[in-house]
Amino acid sequence: MTFSVRIAVRGYELDTQGHLNNVVYHQYGDHARWECLRAAGISIDDLREAGVGPVTLENTIRFHRELRAGDEVEVTCAFEWGTGKTFRIRQEFRGADGEPAAELTGVGGLMDLRARRLLPDPGTHWRALARTPAVLGL
Repeated sequence: MTFSVRIAVRGYELDTQGHLNNVVYHQYGDHARWECLRAAGISIDDLREAGVGPVTLENTIRFHRELRAGDEVEVTCAFEWGTGKTFRIRQEFRGADGEPAAELTGVGGLMDLRARRLLPDPGTHWRALARTPAVLGL
């Protein structure tokens, strides 16, 4: 399952060339990931109560074309689960015409906030927290 959210590019998010500043892609990606968790039925309060928190270990962005003020962009979020302590998140940024503007690939983990260590098999923990785990691909 691929989750998505639409975001309108705001003027104050532009760089000196008049297109979306590269840092804002990270913010849009982060927003889409939190909205995906919310759609799965996981809140920040749920995470705090469980004593866990998501961490970003790596993000890579590949740009395809510019986004400008007033453009609407659809940001997808798809989790990929494997073995070990980490998982991948693939995100696409598509303009209103459906054409790709950028891709963000990330590696994340789920941290035990007391021990300050990544939990093994994070998918199991996310599944237990989610009311709708299918949104997370679980």
